[in-house]
Amino acid sequence: MQYTFRPGGVCAQEILFSVEKGIVTGLSITGGCRGNLAGISRLVIGMPVGRVIACLEGVTCGDRKTSCPDQIAQALREHMEQEK
Repeated sequence: MQYTFRPGGVCAQEILFSVEKGIVTGLSITGGCRGNLAGISRLVIGMPVGRVIACLEGVTCGDRKTSCPDQIAQALREHMEQEK
């Protein structure tokens, strides 16, 4: 199943992701720094959700308090909390 997350405070406009049995199986981002986000997407596919959150949460972009990677972590965290 694919999930949609609307990030805030970043250039990305939408995060689409899928998770199966606690593993990220798909991730695509609309907007933002295209090459960087495509690279991040490729890296996290196949990783456990908790590991992705641990790696990306808290990353900032310039003087912003968040970033696209941090918003990916927030999307996955929200998903995990809803699954409980």
